Amino acid sequence: MLQNNPELKSKIDQLWNKFWSGGISNPLTAIEQITYLLFMKRLDELDQKRQADAEWTGEHYASKFEGSWIPPEYRSRQEPEKFAIDKRTLRWSEFKRMQAEEMLQHVQGKVFPFLKDLNGAESNFTHHMKNAVFIIPKPALLVEAVKTIDEIFEVMERDSRENGQAFQDIQGDVYEMLLSEIATAGKNGQFRTPRHIIKLMADLVQPQLGHKIADPACGSGGFLLGAYQYIVTQLAIKADTKDLAPDEDGFVRTSVAAALTEKAQAILASSLWGYDIDATMVRLGLMNLMMHGIDEPHIDYKDTLSKSYTEESEYDIVMANPPFTGSIDKGDINENLQLGTTKTELLFVENIYRLLKKGGTACVIVPQGVLFGSGGAFKILRQLLVERCDLKAVVTLPSGVFKPYAGVSTAILLFTKVWGPKDKITQPATEHVWFYEMAADGYGLDDKRQKDQKSPFGDLQDIISKYHARNAATDTDRTAKYFMVPRAEISDEKNKYDLSLSRYKSDDFEAVRYDAPAVILDRLIQAEVGEVDEAELAQVQIGIVRELLELKGMLG
Repeated sequence: MLQNNPELKSKIDQLWNKFWSGGISNPLTAIEQITYLLFMKRLDELDQKRQADAEWTGEHYASKFEGSWIPPEYRSRQEPEKFAIDKRTLRWSEFKRMQAEEMLQHVQGKVFPFLKDLNGAESNFTHHMKNAVFIIPKPALLVEAVKTIDEIFEVMERDSRENGQAFQDIQGDVYEMLLSEIATAGKNGQFRTPRHIIKLMADLVQPQLGHKIADPACGSGGFLLGAYQYIVTQLAIKADTKDLAPDEDGFVRTSVAAALTEKAQAILASSLWGYDIDATMVRLGLMNLMMHGIDEPHIDYKDTLSKSYTEESEYDIVMANPPFTGSIDKGDINENLQLGTTKTELLFVENIYRLLKKGGTACVIVPQGVLFGSGGAFKILRQLLVERCDLKAVVTLPSGVFKPYAGVSTAILLFTKVWGPKDKITQPATEHVWFYEMAADGYGLDDKRQKDQKSPFGDLQDIISKYHARNAATDTDRTAKYFMVPRAEISDEKNKYDLSLSRYKSDDFEAVRYDAPAVILDRLIQAEVGEVDEAELAQVQIGIVRELLELKGMLG
């Protein structure tokens, strides 16, 4: 995690400060502008790397900076080729050497429009970039930002070489750090899911190539990226790729799609679907996935709880950390959602159930209130999860996991859809629910979230191994960290579908033996006066010793 690289953190802080003093004080605007610059830099680096790889393997690679480019506004004119721009001049490595004034004009008037037009006029990316504007106002700010971003990339590359962490993961950290600056949580209660929690969830769900995967509240695309990296890693392992070492959290991951055939890459690119109600987040998500090698991501601007969103039974896997706080306008809630509430944390879980195909699996983070809330909608949702789904697991997370953004207590729900919303249930789908109480995630649970050197993986790897080896016959010790509970107990009159772990956990109280009161009093008196006989003690008239003697007399 980025906190462990003070040099990188300090460079990012410098970048923020430069934007702040340069007149861009809105954090969301600043991060958008920084992202455009990071994207320009990464685009150039990736292109050069792919060119070098292609030369090495003898394959053909068409560079994004090969040939000329005609800006869209000139394409309908006579002889548009007069306005053609040599694409090489649009590379970061070319324009960074320009003088300040010239650089600003070049980036604003040529590089940024080229970026917006990158995937062709009809692409999803171009559609969402249509309203994007490059608003760095001063030449000096652009020059400083370009210089600092070059320095950030240098530190990232060094870190990658020295610590063996994948470059794209470090880039993800930089992104995470930038996003964390957008206030402590978003306006709608959205906040970053730590990357190791996303990896944990991917290992629990185990998405496969060919699965259609969605996140209905995707933010900057972290879960889609997590699923992508999991699948690419599994394919790399099958292809017998060497040197796949576990990362600092114990997960084996690679973002390098070298093991992918062109067909597999195409299947994977068409498998990931994300939606968000924040246009800026949609752009950030698109760029994030493109920076990780997914050329045409499917991230769209949509409110997945509204009447305008009609998808149902579409996806094999849903991974999400939907917004927890707030309510939505009752009049705009999709009529297919039956809970009769405006609470977004409940509506999202019901919606995720509807989005799953039969046999599809969801892994969702919810506030712990969803597990035990007493309102009607809470109970109906839990009943739906237990009876219409096979609720496989409830993993409670410690409250510090989302610090410094929020201190909310959360849990991971893992469930597979068995019965559709209109099906007649002949047999409730859940047999047993596996509970696990995560106590640590490998990082301190305070605002600093420093890596725990004594227990670097926390419970992460234990959760994965115990979950995949779970057994209703043996996981019965209710005093342990994990255990299984039969559906009959969860749905009985006493528990009424309560899913909080504490409801079923047995606390192991150890009987403590204490000495008799008279023995304790003798010890206290001896501590005051030392070894003296009874006659001497009797002569003591005042003070604490006299009071202790009187107390001893009362006890007889």
